[in-house]
Amino acid sequence: MTDSERDAVYTQLCKTMTGLGEANAPLFLARFALLAIERIDDAAAARALIEAARTSPPTAT
Repeated sequence: MTDSERDAVYTQLCKTMTGLGEANAPLFLARFALLAIERIDDAAAARALIEAARTSPPTAT
């Protein structure tokens, strides 16, 4: 995936959550996470990504 493609996908993710509204965003993210875990199809890789997300939170700008 190119940087441009990654940016476009992330933009789509953000716009989708905005469209769903704040109340529905957590459920959407949970569903997205489950679908991503299924697609990754590697428990160790999925666990490593979960840990990376936990220990490397985004910084506020």
